[in-house]
Amino acid sequence: MTENALFSAATRPLDLVVLVLPHCSILEVASVLDPLRAANRHLGRDAFRFRIVTPDGQPAPLTCGIELPSSGALAAAKGADLLMVIAGYRLAEVATRPLIRDLRRMAPLCAAIGGVDAAPWVLARAGLLDGHRATVHWEDLEDLAHAHPHVTVSPDRFVIDRNRLTAAGAAPAYDLMLHLIRARHGAGLARQVAQSFLQPPRPGHTAQITATAGPSPPEPGYDPRVARVLARMEATLDSPEPVSALAARVGLSARRLESLFRDNLGTTPGAHALSLRLAAARRMLTDTAHPLSEIALRCGFSSPATLSRAFRRAFACAPASLRRQRD
Repeated sequence: MTENALFSAATRPLDLVVLVLPHCSILEVASVLDPLRAANRHLGRDAFRFRIVTPDGQPAPLTCGIELPSSGALAAAKGADLLMVIAGYRLAEVATRPLIRDLRRMAPLCAAIGGVDAAPWVLARAGLLDGHRATVHWEDLEDLAHAHPHVTVSPDRFVIDRNRLTAAGAAPAYDLMLHLIRARHGAGLARQVAQSFLQPPRPGHTAQITATAGPSPPEPGYDPRVARVLARMEATLDSPEPVSALAARVGLSARRLESLFRDNLGTTPGAHALSLRLAAARRMLTDTAHPLSEIALRCGFSSPATLSRAFRRAFACAPASLRRQRD
């Protein structure tokens, strides 16, 4: 990844402004700010100065139901070393024309600008990622690449390209902040911060989800073979594989894989794969305007009718009804 001066040994405090958009997760906000707070605590000084702003200066409603106070509107970010935008759900409502306009005006007035989770969508709509590599949450990778061909979309956890930073979610944002701490103040401090949270960082180039059946770290609480099959299921929602094929990838019989799934997850591989595909379909119905035919195709269903039948059985609601409730 191509980095910028923010990731050089520090000679002065870094001034960070976090633009929190409505309907994002408090975990994403904490993943950006708490590592920097911990770094300040370990250093005994404010090596990182940060403040929260919102588009209009009013408190931002978060997905957990609380409102996050703001120290001002977006205009207060002028001159910041880094403007980090955090976005989550309801982008059609949140990414307003005034916000896009203000981001375009503000970007040249900050040394760098970044986005967490769905915020790369907002930055891309403002034209601020054109000609850059960027990432976004894995559920939105394909859509972002299709909608913004001038952005090189990567499945990495986080990406730094010149003065643009993007992180795919809360955990990748934490990884990015530890990378920033390490670059500015050394590996020792980054290690101290990671130990404070009992969570070692992952490199930015690590894929969010791997579709390979090769060696990978076992997921806590799961047999490593189950973890590898889960990753394969999550990465192939549009082309689900038979249980026998999944079992063969990890050197098991279908019967043995069924047994491991019942022991680890209390369900069968087929039922779990279907639940993943239906969850993806439900997200697309509520978060996008894709037609039902496209959603069916992208979630591995042979037709809209097949998706509708499975959806009704799972959620006691027709896909069209769910979309009307959203609207």
